[in-house]
Amino acid sequence: MARLLHTGQVIVDLAMALDTLPRSGGDVLAHDACFYAGGGFNVMAAAQRNGLQSVYLGRHGQGRFGDLAREALHAEGIQLSLAIDPGKDTGVCVALTEASAERTFISCIGAEGGLSAEDLAQVSVQPDDYVYVSGYSLLHAHKAEPLLRWILSLAPGVHVAFDPGPLLADIAPQLLNALLPRLNLWTSNSAEARSFTASPTLLDALPALAARLPEGCVSVVRDGPQGCWVSDRHGQQPVAGFKVQAVDSNGAGDAHTGVMIAALAAGYSPIHAATRANAAAALAVTRRGPATAPGTAEVDALLGKYAGNEA
Repeated sequence: MARLLHTGQVIVDLAMALDTLPRSGGDVLAHDACFYAGGGFNVMAAAQRNGLQSVYLGRHGQGRFGDLAREALHAEGIQLSLAIDPGKDTGVCVALTEASAERTFISCIGAEGGLSAEDLAQVSVQPDDYVYVSGYSLLHAHKAEPLLRWILSLAPGVHVAFDPGPLLADIAPQLLNALLPRLNLWTSNSAEARSFTASPTLLDALPALAARLPEGCVSVVRDGPQGCWVSDRHGQQPVAGFKVQAVDSNGAGDAHTGVMIAALAAGYSPIHAATRANAAAALAVTRRGPATAPGTAEVDALLGKYAGNEA
């Protein structure tokens, strides 16, 4: 049975809701603040809630943030491949969500920023597993090289999914050039796709992105409330989103990615998987917090509601 093997970073989010960011040197009062497990946890929670067993391959630290992260992972049924790293605590991210639902992140890396060949050697990879790679992982000197060597050693049947993230431009080109030919799935937002391809518009970026990816690789480019675009062997196709009242966009992309991978692992076509992912992301933005992905039943209910309206 397929699993999601997550090689990224689980951190802790300090999520704060406010009207608008202060100017430099200014001060504002937040409406609320709460600690959550975040980062890679969001993708794994989304996949786990939609039927795909998830395993966290990254490090987790010793301290209050590591304890919080492990508690959340265990509560979701997500497995951990490594013991506690006694050297440092898990990292933290301040996630600021404005009234517009736009969010801003400030992160401090902890134990999750490292990963060795010895860490990865403990992982038993099955032929139909999905290995998730985060662009953030390629920014860490003590993680990128051993991770890339391990990925390139995987059997051809193992699916490799890549989410480049907002710091894509900071990833060393040689790392990207080595990783891209091994990809089976690219998932990003439209800004990341445009940046990667140096394209002025999303419609320009789609064919340029396809040209950079190996034959047979599926690319999914999220376009906010409009939904997403899927590119596969049948060409490029828009997949419509779902109209909702957004209150917090934090974690919406992660919900989309986790449900997309879970649906592909369950045998859905890329288009049908993207439809499920769009529904999950739509539900996620109606809730505050980073890990607000719905479960399978909620996704099915929203899809059924829209199908009924169309009938």
